[in-house]
Amino acid sequence: MNTLNDFEIKQRKYIPVFPKANGKPTIYIDGYPCEDDEPMAETDFHAEQITTLSDQLKRYFAINDLIHIGVDSFIYYEEGDITKCVAPDIYIVFGVEKYPLRRSFYTWKEGAVPVAVIEFLSDATAHQDRTRKVELYLKEIGVQEYFIHQPEMEKPVEFRGWQRTPSGDIVEIEPDADGGLFCEALNLWLRWEDDMTTHVRLLRPYLPDGTPIMTSMEEKYMREEEQCLRVEAEAMLAEEKERRQEAETIAKQEAARRKELERELEQFRAQNNNL
Repeated sequence: MNTLNDFEIKQRKYIPVFPKANGKPTIYIDGYPCEDDEPMAETDFHAEQITTLSDQLKRYFAINDLIHIGVDSFIYYEEGDITKCVAPDIYIVFGVEKYPLRRSFYTWKEGAVPVAVIEFLSDATAHQDRTRKVELYLKEIGVQEYFIHQPEMEKPVEFRGWQRTPSGDIVEIEPDADGGLFCEALNLWLRWEDDMTTHVRLLRPYLPDGTPIMTSMEEKYMREEEQCLRVEAEAMLAEEKERRQEAETIAKQEAARRKELERELEQFRAQNNNL
């Protein structure tokens, strides 16, 4: 079984099962701003992190049309109050249609709230990310799990997560021995690794069995590599087949030659017996 086919089987095995939300996709509601004057990412480190992780999640969840992944877009969570608004770096909503793309996400229209939210720490928002937003996301909005991560390698490692229990309490998620956190809502491990080329402390998702989720570019390279391996394997099989055919041809020629020699020998013996 090749690597990509094996991964597709695991996708169907591990992606959570959930009901369809009772709302409908809503691109835009007049009177609710869909942008502000803030940049999408404060630094190149944040941009690299957001781009990489959102690409991995979108690729992984692409097989289900009822999963929406938002990137730095507004979530309005109370009808009629435009101040009840957040703009997470990445959020994932189950049960709502992937398309059409939205300018903002309106929870009361869609009939759903994000199951998981991920924020990447910056100097301007780090304090709120660690404190106020925990309560805001998990209790006020109803998100199941919330994570924060520091993507700059020059700054101390900080990767934490919280989840809302069935009783409504907020508990911090315990890391494993390597500092990874398991996101129950997504059924994925989240782990970070230092990228020495970009100097970004990349947060990446992994399947429950530890299989990494590739980016689109990594998948492209993997497909090219598997194609090269297939071509090489086919070439080796063709070469082996040609060698077998050559050997069979030589064997047939030798058998024919032996048969001819035996015939000539019989003729020679017959002639001698007649003398």
